[in-house]
Amino acid sequence: MRQTILLLCCFLFLSNILQAQTSGTVKGYITDTINNSTLTNASVSLLRAQDSILVKFTRAKENGYFELNNIKAGKFILLVSYPKYADFVDQFSVDSTKLIQDYGTINLADKGRLLSEIIIKGNRAAMKIKGDTLEFDPKAFKIEPNAKVEDLIKQFPGIQIDKDGKITAQGETVTKVLVDGEEFFGDDPTLVTKNLRADMVDKVQLYDKKSDQAAFTGIDDGQKTKTLNVKLKEDKKNGHFGKVELGGGTDNFYKGQAMFNKFWDKKKLAAYGILGNTGQVGLGWGDKDKYGQSSYQVTDDGGINFSNNGNDEFESWDGQFNGEGIPVAQTGGIHFDNKWNNDKESINANYKIGDIKLSGNRNDINQQNLSSSSIYNTSDKSFEKNMTKNKLDLAYEIKIDTTLTLKLNVDGLFKNSKSNEAEMRKGTDEQGNQLNNLNQTTTNDVDDKTFNINTLLTKKLKKTGRTLSLNLSQSSTDSKSDGYLNSRAEFFTTSVISPDSTKVVDQNKVNNISNTAFKSNLIYTEPLSKSLSAILNYGFNASSGKADRKSFNQSSNGDYNVLDSIFSNNYELDQTINQLGAIFNYKKNKTVFSFGSKFSGVNFKQYDVYTDSSFKQKFINYMPQINYQYNFKQREVLRLSYNGNTDQPTLEQIQPIRNNQNQLNTILGNPNLDPSFRNNFRGNYYSYKVLSNQYFSVNGSYNFTLNPIISNVFTNDRGESISQFVNLENKATTSYFLNSNFGKTIKAIDMTAGIGFSANKNVDYNYINTKLNQTKNSSYSFNLNLSKYKEKKYNFNTSFGPIYNVADASINENSDSNGWGFNGNFWTNIELPFKLEISTDGNYQYNGKTQVIQETFERFIWNASITKKFLKTDNLRVSITGRDLLNQNVGFNRSAFNGNINQSTYTTIQRYFMFSVSWDFSKMGGGEIKQN
Repeated sequence: MRQTILLLCCFLFLSNILQAQTSGTVKGYITDTINNSTLTNASVSLLRAQDSILVKFTRAKENGYFELNNIKAGKFILLVSYPKYADFVDQFSVDSTKLIQDYGTINLADKGRLLSEIIIKGNRAAMKIKGDTLEFDPKAFKIEPNAKVEDLIKQFPGIQIDKDGKITAQGETVTKVLVDGEEFFGDDPTLVTKNLRADMVDKVQLYDKKSDQAAFTGIDDGQKTKTLNVKLKEDKKNGHFGKVELGGGTDNFYKGQAMFNKFWDKKKLAAYGILGNTGQVGLGWGDKDKYGQSSYQVTDDGGINFSNNGNDEFESWDGQFNGEGIPVAQTGGIHFDNKWNNDKESINANYKIGDIKLSGNRNDINQQNLSSSSIYNTSDKSFEKNMTKNKLDLAYEIKIDTTLTLKLNVDGLFKNSKSNEAEMRKGTDEQGNQLNNLNQTTTNDVDDKTFNINTLLTKKLKKTGRTLSLNLSQSSTDSKSDGYLNSRAEFFTTSVISPDSTKVVDQNKVNNISNTAFKSNLIYTEPLSKSLSAILNYGFNASSGKADRKSFNQSSNGDYNVLDSIFSNNYELDQTINQLGAIFNYKKNKTVFSFGSKFSGVNFKQYDVYTDSSFKQKFINYMPQINYQYNFKQREVLRLSYNGNTDQPTLEQIQPIRNNQNQLNTILGNPNLDPSFRNNFRGNYYSYKVLSNQYFSVNGSYNFTLNPIISNVFTNDRGESISQFVNLENKATTSYFLNSNFGKTIKAIDMTAGIGFSANKNVDYNYINTKLNQTKNSSYSFNLNLSKYKEKKYNFNTSFGPIYNVADASINENSDSNGWGFNGNFWTNIELPFKLEISTDGNYQYNGKTQVIQETFERFIWNASITKKFLKTDNLRVSITGRDLLNQNVGFNRSAFNGNINQSTYTTIQRYFMFSVSWDFSKMGGGEIKQN
């Protein structure tokens, strides 16, 4: 017994000795760089190098001395911080050969005295998470003199900006950019990113912007917009700045741009003008979703928009330029916002005017797969379009007292669009025999007017968390169009040269469509406990619409005054919606959880003026929702959500309006359609480590629709189709999306590297000649990102990787269009002596052969410029630019849908050279333009 106890004591003694031998110490003194004064209470943190987890912490004593003991063997990071001083960061190891890390004296540098030649060991947190907001710190990135916000955002991990200024964050498109939380010219993000100076920015926030009422109450109404908010430095909010640029080039290409901004007190005044035909002008007016929904689509809250037919050649052109054709654009606008009365009142106003002309040609090759054969269609189209638009919006907010706030939004739109299109289409069978031939021209002139007013009243009641909010809105739209359709369709029997039947249309189309809508939503929130609250809402909507469409044939004297009663119609629609909802919200510590549902009952009546007949329908929409968020720590968060929606059949599916604008396809109505139910699951995870500048994100969604509404198409042997919508029982259409990004700074080569993966898949169904066809469309891509910045020398960024596309249909084993592709992008700036700068960027695209398309497509679009900078602040620049130097910018697109394969080529902007002069001017609170 005594021997056992003696052995145990010896073992414990030896263990303590061994442990003491493998335990280390780190120590030192912390002083000021300039006068060597001690920095008492400076914070000293010991972090594990592997994952930046805090191991030990202490503060410096009165003499600046610190010491951390009992450090186990391993690799560690020492972080020393003191207010208004630059951080000190260093990595070291503790092992049997080195148990004591003595730093001696650590001199911290005053941030206010730092010069560009001083090198400090340390990192700054590039980003952090605040609730559902990701916040970037511009001070952690490199900013060149005269750099714009766009140049800053390009360096943010997980965010990409393409050559046109389109911003993608974590796989989703950013559609709104705010300045200090306020609209800045509304719906064109590039007016912020391409014109505001980067050195004015204090921080940039990324989040999903909710509606004003949802932000106040916490109830998710589904209205979310991926948003960047640019917050300016306080000392940059007084003064003025702007830019003027002019350029002229070969082949009559030209551009011009001017922007002026004046900030004083709490006021902002901005004006801009843009003109050119290079396609690189601010055309992102983004009004299509707001002002021009097509068809009679039932929205999530049961609303129905009574507008033009889907795929109607006589809809007004929305003015969007997507690279197809040659644009000539002139736009301008003015912005003003102000706060007064101790910030209790504010106003935000924007006015924009613009004109865009677009012309070009398009060629399409289409393979239409049937159950036992295929039809091959070719199409040649030419088009000329023109749109002129005036838009005004105004927002006024007043805080009546500490508990009551009123916000008023008003906007109006006046638009005229003209279009002229000509198309020749030909269909053949697999042996090359001609089946049909279509020759068609359309002209159209449309005037659109839109007016919206929205009022939000919010009230905080006496009990904390108890609130009441009321949202009221009124909208009206009016569209008048006058156009002509001239169409000749010929149909052939196999082996017969001459057509055996012909359909001819020569008509004047006159449309007069108007809508008015009133919406209301009352929300009450009640705290049930410290962690749980209930949110109740009731909404009432009422709308009415009129659609008078007339088709006139020619009379004997050549006038278009003979009404065609078959293809003319006059409908009136009235509808009312009642909505109830309840959401419960739980929030405690790091967890936020909400669940509940909304229900809406819809009654609508459609009246046919010509036939004096009515079509009525009642239905219930069910919209459950669940949201979960867990904040692991400040820079690590997980979010999960589920939303369900009842999708009612559209009026176009139930009772389509007859039209003769596509003589190869006739649509029949199906009044027996049942609603479908759409389920959507979303999730994302994000983490960021400061010291290693390492980020990781995963974003994904999965959707499936029960009892979906699909098309049932019957096509005869001459290419004529009759289609109808039907419900698909016992099967669901599905889709998913997944995007993941990982990146970090590689210290050995001083380069930031990242990898990204993206995948999406859609499984859809349709009937083709009574046979059920399943189509699978998916895309998988992998990319590698590399970037490096060397101050006053060069800036380099590249992203490249393969893509694999899947497009197959069960209807025809010869319809698969699976194939590999490759995409690559790069851009770089090189600083040369004598204030010269070379900039270049490129895009490489490759599409390989598929079973259907036995041709590869490859192009490399390369742009370059050389710039000479003048003046002390380098803000006067003279440039020579070459766009598409290899002349390979051929408009090209491939797509697959419902078993049909389509390949398009179209007119687009190709090689040109341009000489330009730009001048950035500024006089802000911080003085003339300076480098950070």
